[in-house]
Amino acid sequence: METYKNLDGKSKVIKYQIGPDFIIVEFKVPSRSGFTIYEYSYTSAGQSNIEHMKELATQGFGLNTFINENVKELYREKK
Repeated sequence: METYKNLDGKSKVIKYQIGPDFIIVEFKVPSRSGFTIYEYSYTSAGQSNIEHMKELATQGFGLNTFINENVKELYREKK
């Protein structure tokens, strides 16, 4: 996974992984196995949302806000 740049210093996103039709996002939210990981896919959140999330992830700014405001519960899997 890639480290999220977190340019504003306020994000709970710490890492991400981009795939052809999905994005996996690790948050600073404790879980039994470390931190909470969500996988969002074209099927669960829509292609346009996933592509926008990929752009925000690589820019290092705005991903946490976008997730909270648009796709928070639209994940395919939570770990």
